[in-house]
Amino acid sequence: MNVGETVGVIANARIVGAAMPLPLGDDPHDVVLAGGQIVDIAPAGALKHPASVAVLDADGGWLMPGLWDHHVHLTQWALRAAREPLDHARSAAEAARIMAAAPILADGRRVGTGYRDALWADEPERLLLDAATGDVPTYLINADVHSVWLNTAALRREGHDPFGSGVLRELPAFEISRRLNLVDPDRGDALVDAAARGAATRGIVGLVDLDMAWNEDAWARRLAAGFDALRIRFGIYPADLPRAVAEGLRTGDAVRGSASDLARVGPFKVITDGSLGTRTAACSHPYPGTHGDHGVMTVPPEELLELMTVATAGGLESAVHAIGDVANSHALDAFARTGAVGTIEHAQLLAHADLHRFARLGVAASVQPAHAVDDRDIAEHEWAAQTALAYPLRALADAGAELRFGSDAPVSALDPWTAIAAAVYRTNDDRPAWHPEQSVPFELARAASTERGSGPDAVGIEPGAVADLALCEADPRVADGAGLRGMRVAATMIAGRLTHRA
Repeated sequence: MNVGETVGVIANARIVGAAMPLPLGDDPHDVVLAGGQIVDIAPAGALKHPASVAVLDADGGWLMPGLWDHHVHLTQWALRAAREPLDHARSAAEAARIMAAAPILADGRRVGTGYRDALWADEPERLLLDAATGDVPTYLINADVHSVWLNTAALRREGHDPFGSGVLRELPAFEISRRLNLVDPDRGDALVDAAARGAATRGIVGLVDLDMAWNEDAWARRLAAGFDALRIRFGIYPADLPRAVAEGLRTGDAVRGSASDLARVGPFKVITDGSLGTRTAACSHPYPGTHGDHGVMTVPPEELLELMTVATAGGLESAVHAIGDVANSHALDAFARTGAVGTIEHAQLLAHADLHRFARLGVAASVQPAHAVDDRDIAEHEWAAQTALAYPLRALADAGAELRFGSDAPVSALDPWTAIAAAVYRTNDDRPAWHPEQSVPFELARAASTERGSGPDAVGIEPGAVADLALCEADPRVADGAGLRGMRVAATMIAGRLTHRA
């Protein structure tokens, strides 16, 4: 069978994530699909099917619920393919040299992405970048996207007088990224479609798109052009909240004017503090080597309360970016006072007293396990004096919180297997696990990587469930870290329709 065809029977599949006891346990079963749903599960060969039914032979592969990424900046992830990678730069001087040799894009700019300067011995400096890149406007986007390093030509192009280091942080940095993302719609949509089809090869059936833009128009355009690789839930930011409420957009609504229901309104997204990599996450204790720098609350608690009240009254769920423990406490307070439904995005540093508040308030922790292993060295340095828990996956789960996994792409790769491996094994290299007491079992990580997260309504394989499915070539339950990261997906389906076939 080929991509685009609809499957009637998945034959000879071993099932991972069953929501009910199976007749033969781990032995192969046949899974019958109809109307976009699972309608029956039986021992392999026990049921007879009409010759007209399309059969996908799993050949003993492992069938599991389709995977979701709950935090993606999809346009920025798609554009990353055309930008110079800087993740291997070990100093500001090296990053500048890399950008000097980077190709000049069609719009006359050089753009690099993915640098991590927190542990560099030297500092990003405008004049250093000028010496390497000259008069070509050059932009370096931090891996966490919370800061951007520009040369003099880029600052002038963006309407800034040249100053200091040329590093912009938080809101000014986001504005630069927003402008860089404004490419020709035809080109941008083609890259987004390619990224989505790449995600399908990893077993992904849906994602939450948190691009910093008015996203309904973009998704209406993409659906009209035939986009069908993923289910999409798109975010709404504070600047567009009045418009969204005035026009009656509610979380769960399909894109207006589209014949497809693949793209729907997602949450109201608000960024309340900075990041670890940029040393702006709002924390109880100051960052080392500073004079009392605790990070920043980019949205004060009173403003957050007002925004979430408006969003909740308008029928929108809330997704609150909070990384430092202070920001997380304020976010939980706002959920408690507004009665809002939704998630805290990142939850990277949590006060012990706040762990149980997630479950009590019904707030899901939308976390990115790959960040824990990517940031371990930075966290050990920058958060050494913090008394709160860093990247506390197991502690959240033990406190009853629902977990939802994502990548925050382009911060880490749009790949759920990377997240699952990081959550289970807490390392992505030859080093021992980082805080192994915070690892979680595979089954919890798998559930957290599906549409409804790890809570009591977690997605499972059973009759009546939507046939959003992924077929793996190996048993993910027994794979080691490398096996999970390299997991081969033989087929991915949305409502029984093949979106990927190896």
